[in-house]
Amino acid sequence: MLYSVNSRYIKRISHKNIFWNIPTERKEVFLTFDDGPVPETTEFVLEQLDKFNAKATFFCVGDNIRKNTSLFEKIQKQGHGVGNHTFHHLNGWKHSLKSYVDNVRMCESLTGSKLFRPPYGRMTPLQRYVLQNEFFILLWSVLPGDFDPKLSSEKCLDRVMKHSVNPGSIIVFHDSIKAENKLKYTLPKFLHTYSNMGYSFSVITEDLCRYHLDVRRNRILHQISLGMI
Repeated sequence: MLYSVNSRYIKRISHKNIFWNIPTERKEVFLTFDDGPVPETTEFVLEQLDKFNAKATFFCVGDNIRKNTSLFEKIQKQGHGVGNHTFHHLNGWKHSLKSYVDNVRMCESLTGSKLFRPPYGRMTPLQRYVLQNEFFILLWSVLPGDFDPKLSSEKCLDRVMKHSVNPGSIIVFHDSIKAENKLKYTLPKFLHTYSNMGYSFSVITEDLCRYHLDVRRNRILHQISLGMI
């Protein structure tokens, strides 16, 4: 199974509206959870977050929202953020532009969110071009691999502890049945360790993304005015 633990190793051409981390001067990280909501795992995640006064952003699959509407509402009532993970967890590389974008928009009708994470991190250039004009696309700083059946729980924890978790890091866990065992081992230990290190756990919001896009644009305009680019 091929995937990048840390997406800074993905070639980064400067794409509009795409985030790999959230710049911050505070000692905070941004926990995110993909693929839910599903009762067996999402309920556990909410309990753990509450124990550590942590907030997170849940990138939800539309069909799971449809099946578990009350749980989706509970996520929001507890002060967490929500985002779009397509309606049917689609791999963009295997779908046409129209079918993929339509599926994303179908999920948006349930989430009401302009935050989007592509399943598997996979979009075609044309899908990305269209969607980055409608959504803030959130990728990741660290991907522990809790979804990987070949990865042990210990290795999953090791990855999230050792792969450059810094202020502003976006960390991807999965509140799915497939990830349940490794998540239950890894998440409490991660929250305990980083809480003791003085970190807080914050929600990604549209306003936060919009602010940092403005900062990017102003920095580029300043560099142009100085003849630096």
